[in-house]
Amino acid sequence: MTKMTAGMVGRKSAYWAMGLIFALAAWGAQAQSLALDVTGKIGKTTDASHGVYHFTEAQLLALPVHSITTSTTWTPRSTFTGPLLADILKTVGAYGSEVEIHTLDDYTYTVPVSDCDRYGVVVAYSMNGQRLKISDFGPLFLIYPRDAFPADLAGASSDSKFVWQIKALIVK
Repeated sequence: MTKMTAGMVGRKSAYWAMGLIFALAAWGAQAQSLALDVTGKIGKTTDASHGVYHFTEAQLLALPVHSITTSTTWTPRSTFTGPLLADILKTVGAYGSEVEIHTLDDYTYTVPVSDCDRYGVVVAYSMNGQRLKISDFGPLFLIYPRDAFPADLAGASSDSKFVWQIKALIVK
């Protein structure tokens, strides 16, 4: 057995750390698979306990696709694509008046269901034809047509409606 010198241990540790950094960077750059859980005031579920409707990637991609071309505080004018929030709510048989949105980083924000009809809100999974990554607001990003309604959707209170890294919805 070869005795390791302090220099060999230091190099081995540096290589290990560098490998870990590259692995984490690669993981963060990848698009997370699409999934969405919807709970609360819903009439349809996909689990045995009847408490949640779990959308798989295939189910989300099978919903009718809509696009909104708009700017946000964080992006230049871009085309965002995904299902309408209204179609997601219809699929689960939602009967509440508000949707509480939960994100990967534990941010929570509530929007009125009436925004679906008023603005045609999209739950985007792509921007300019590219799937959203966690590092780029993904995997799901709630998009309002800000440019089409500048008087309604400007300012900090409206910025709050643009929720990214969505993982779950609770219908209230």
